Amino acid sequence: MTFSGIIVAAGSGSRAGGDKQWRDLGGKPVLRWSAEALLNAGADELIVVVAPGAQDRAAQALQGLSRWRAVSGGEARADSVRAGLAALACGPDHPVLIHDAARPLLSPAVVARLIKALDTADGALPALPVADSLRRADADVMAGVVDRDGLWRAQTPQAFSRKTIETAYAAWTSAAAPTDEAVVVQSHGGQVALVQGDPRLMKLTYPEDFAMAEALLSQTPRYQSRIGSGYDVHRWGPGGSVWLCGIEVPHDQTLIGHSDADAGLHALTDAILGAIAAGDIGDHFPPTDPKWKGASSDQFLIHAAELVAARQGRIVNVDVTLICEQPKVKPHRQAMRERIAALLDLPLDAVSVKATTTEGLGFTGRGEGLAAQAVATVELPAT
Repeated sequence: MTFSGIIVAAGSGSRAGGDKQWRDLGGKPVLRWSAEALLNAGADELIVVVAPGAQDRAAQALQGLSRWRAVSGGEARADSVRAGLAALACGPDHPVLIHDAARPLLSPAVVARLIKALDTADGALPALPVADSLRRADADVMAGVVDRDGLWRAQTPQAFSRKTIETAYAAWTSAAAPTDEAVVVQSHGGQVALVQGDPRLMKLTYPEDFAMAEALLSQTPRYQSRIGSGYDVHRWGPGGSVWLCGIEVPHDQTLIGHSDADAGLHALTDAILGAIAAGDIGDHFPPTDPKWKGASSDQFLIHAAELVAARQGRIVNVDVTLICEQPKVKPHRQAMRERIAALLDLPLDAVSVKATTTEGLGFTGRGEGLAAQAVATVELPAT
């Protein structure tokens, strides 16, 4: 689930006391919360649109993060969004999520709903139904009641393909500035879907909103990092191909095992199980059980990932090393990374696959077998 992200952070934030995107919230700048949320949800590039001259502030606020770059915005939101779109490197059909820096408490679930909605709509935005009764006022006196049926509170990020939002902006001819991107796409004839929003995804508009956000963060579960390691070995035997890290590699031998003998995925499965102290691959898929004879190791890895999810955790990154003289791994390494990333629903830069030899030493050096070792980092709610 990859996408490109744009964060609009060029405003003055005057109603919140000024510079709200740079203010501290829960120990880090508001902008960083929004950037981390999009990057952790799968953004493969992130454009941060800031006021002219504020690039250094962005670099300081986002120090240590990757896959982002800053560009200067304009006076109006639409100008800043256009600047962000122009800076993207993605193709025309790639999903683009446009987000307000001042909505820091974005969850991966909202992002997933937005991306899914693009399967059948031209755009998508998170929204919440209006729950309070509404009044029209004349100065400080009630002047009437507004029917709330069919009314929704729009949030960000808003999702579109790059081509859809750029084409709609190019066709915008009104002298009035659009309130958001959904209005631009709808005015061009596009259908914008509403997906379930999140009450936590509040916009920091007034000073008291910061107190509310701090209170919400104080209730957020704390996470602890766990690291697990795995190791697996299989011997060589007659065959015409070998499964390594989920990819079938042509070779004049194959690895012998009860399942498909994918040593890379076996080691990685054990690493994930080890990180959550859930035993090893043999506990979950006994080699004595005929059910797993010739089975694809994909399902072993998916099972380990599901155990992490069941504990409300997440896999942060994985690293696999294949130890062999043959076959050559480098020509297949990118495909291996992409396969593991797809199985674990991770961004590609959170998946590493490497290969090494033992310089002719040991059983791998003699060509008797192949070994694999893996490390996985997992985050689990702290108890």
